[in-house]
Amino acid sequence: RSPWWQDIDMTTMGRWLARSIEPGNTDVLDGLDGPGPDAGRLVKKAGQVWVCNRGSAHILTQKQTLEEEHRRWGARPPVFSDEHLDRCIAEYEEADAIVVPSDFVRQSFIAHGLPPRKLYLQPYGVDLDLFKPVAKEDSIFRVLFVGAISIQKGIGYLLDAMKPLVERRLAELWLVGALDDEAKHILSRHKDVFTYKGVQPRSALKWYYSQASVLVLPSVQEGLALVQAQAMACELPVIASTNTGASNLFTDGVEGFIVPARDTEAIRDRVEWLITHPLEHSVMKAAALSRVAKLGGWNEYGDRCLQMYRALVEAKAHGRMQH
Repeated sequence: RSPWWQDIDMTTMGRWLARSIEPGNTDVLDGLDGPGPDAGRLVKKAGQVWVCNRGSAHILTQKQTLEEEHRRWGARPPVFSDEHLDRCIAEYEEADAIVVPSDFVRQSFIAHGLPPRKLYLQPYGVDLDLFKPVAKEDSIFRVLFVGAISIQKGIGYLLDAMKPLVERRLAELWLVGALDDEAKHILSRHKDVFTYKGVQPRSALKWYYSQASVLVLPSVQEGLALVQAQAMACELPVIASTNTGASNLFTDGVEGFIVPARDTEAIRDRVEWLITHPLEHSVMKAAALSRVAKLGGWNEYGDRCLQMYRALVEAKAHGRMQH
């Protein structure tokens, strides 16, 4: 329950990073938020570019959302130390640019007063060599969840949504991922609703995606969940909440459905619609596979970031960097 380890981890990593880089020979420092202030300030003092890379909502949005959600489900809220919050907020304020993976994350920063011109949207890629469809081995309509089985991921809403569908034998539910201690009491109340498939290596995930009919990700707070694009690459439509970055991956009603966060009825309604519309379900599967091919892999993500770095370096060299 103590954030001691996280604080020590970030502090010591930050000091190591500051010792390890050569500011004058570093064009761009791009690092996940947390360990960056020591090194970032050195790079910025040397006239170079400091980029803060944030994979989730603004730390204060994340803190508020998770505290509210844990209380809603009768669990102890996560602990955010003042030191960790101060470090992250300092990075947001002082970095030359902030990279975010989705519009959901971008809006959380704007809501906390960060100027839009400082925010750069870079949706993640997917490994198209690793994730591809394989043959489905039965005709069961199967809902799949992949990821940390936690309150943050909205597991309670998924289980509540699926309970009547499983009881009516319309579908089954598979859960793949690590069990979070704070969510175990929710799982224990729904033990007849799901089949737990454990933690699986990335190399095995394409089989699980391919045995499913739809991936459901009802997270209450997320940056841009990688499992969505992975599922689509395996010809699987996705039902995801608005708080997963889904709108930066697919179009509602075309390759899947985007539903409000914390909306059990919406999840159940979309799953049942897919069950009762097999032709449209097949069309949606093909659309998902086609869309993810256009999104590109990690090389395309790297190319976009490189273009951003060059623009930032040029802007700083010509005194056009705005803060």
